[in-house]
Amino acid sequence: MKFTTTKLPGLILIDIEPVLDERGMFARIWCKEEFKQAGLTTELSQCSISHNKSRGTLRGLHYQLAPCAEIKLIRCTQGAVFDVIVDLREDSPTYKDWFGCELNAKNHRMLYVPEGLAHGFITLLDETEMFYQISIPYAPALAAGIRWNDPSFNIKWPMEPIKISVKDMNYPDFTLLK
Repeated sequence: MKFTTTKLPGLILIDIEPVLDERGMFARIWCKEEFKQAGLTTELSQCSISHNKSRGTLRGLHYQLAPCAEIKLIRCTQGAVFDVIVDLREDSPTYKDWFGCELNAKNHRMLYVPEGLAHGFITLLDETEMFYQISIPYAPALAAGIRWNDPSFNIKWPMEPIKISVKDMNYPDFTLLK
């Protein structure tokens, strides 16, 4: 695996190193030792999937509050998304900055998302599925979010959402959370 730093401290873009032959491709997407050598957590306690029927479905931007802040390893296993991560760590030099990239079933890219960052995506294709490996179990009482189009972040989404949950659409302005 190739680990590439991004502009957000601790957010790592991970590319697989495929072995190709006449049958197709084989690659590791998780190796405790490689993650440990890269300084990343190797504690995973939950895996989740998100299946999205339609192009233009937006989910997020989600995060969990302390003491249940999550570390996530995210990849797209079917279809394609524009994935967005927002730095919500007040002590970070990139506080309120965002990073976006395409994750899809063909490029096999993954994002390692540390604690204190919000995550969301918009689907670029119908029938898109996301796979998450998460450091701690989900704590519904500590689930939080920021609105996808909050002017505090000025995120450049590649399209307007067609489908979005009422909850995700109605998160308050970030300035009201402070």
